[in-house]
Amino acid sequence: MNRNLPSLRQLQYLVALSETLNFTQAADICFVGQSTLSTGIKELEDTLGSQLVERDRQKVSLTPIGLEVLERARAILVAGEDMLEFIQSKTGSSKGVVRLGAIPTIAPFLLPKVLPPLRSTFPDLKLILREDLTQNLLYKLKNHELDFAIIALPYDTEGLLVKEIFNDEFWLIGHPNDKSLKNKDIRITQNMSDQIMLLEEGHCLREHTLMACKRSEIKQTHGIEATSILTLVQMVEFGMGLALLPEMALKAGILKNTNLIARPLLHPAPKRKIALVARMTTARIDLYTHLLELLKSLS
Repeated sequence: MNRNLPSLRQLQYLVALSETLNFTQAADICFVGQSTLSTGIKELEDTLGSQLVERDRQKVSLTPIGLEVLERARAILVAGEDMLEFIQSKTGSSKGVVRLGAIPTIAPFLLPKVLPPLRSTFPDLKLILREDLTQNLLYKLKNHELDFAIIALPYDTEGLLVKEIFNDEFWLIGHPNDKSLKNKDIRITQNMSDQIMLLEEGHCLREHTLMACKRSEIKQTHGIEATSILTLVQMVEFGMGLALLPEMALKAGILKNTNLIARPLLHPAPKRKIALVARMTTARIDLYTHLLELLKSLS
């Protein structure tokens, strides 16, 4: 095949330019001069036979076909990274750097249990942790900024390798004298759901709570929403309402030093599924499998 193909370097220039829409900043990201990056973009356009970038003195933007090429460029770069990791993995998957992400309603409760045995088994493995919202973790995973992520389902994970680890049931928390917690068998009623506090937009626990209450939205006291699961507990302790908390948070002692109690919900209790996610093309499948089994053993 004699056809000229774009180089990975040219594709890196295009991705950097798409993220900054500024030739100088994109060149800095790629550690080259502005003229080198501009030449690389022009050569890419010549190779593909189409204009990818619109330039003038005030604005830089990608053309419609440039946006389509961009998505393919990202996929090619990710595949290139996976190929490199595959070669490196042949010298042992227990070495090198692994970037693991987890959502904020999982990270502080599960990772402290995972890290010691993982370090013991793989002492030469450098683990970099990232706590972020689900959509951000999956974006970074797809763009090769993370290797694995621990998230809660249901969530759209199309195109990714997803393995469920365990079910995490929700419990109702509140003050001991709250009449909603008096019954042994607790079912969420419409009146009760109006008292349930939520995390702010972006947290999947918010959506899971709404699903558990069979509501599209819950009216919030004074329109206040929590920024974290710890803040949610504090709001309940201040008498602002009730909350649904995942069982893993309760087992980790999040209600310690509070006056709150937790009650299980009537079977079948609402729950979320904890899952380990990776790219379908990951070269570190052995490490993924080991981490999956380790997480399952801790459930």
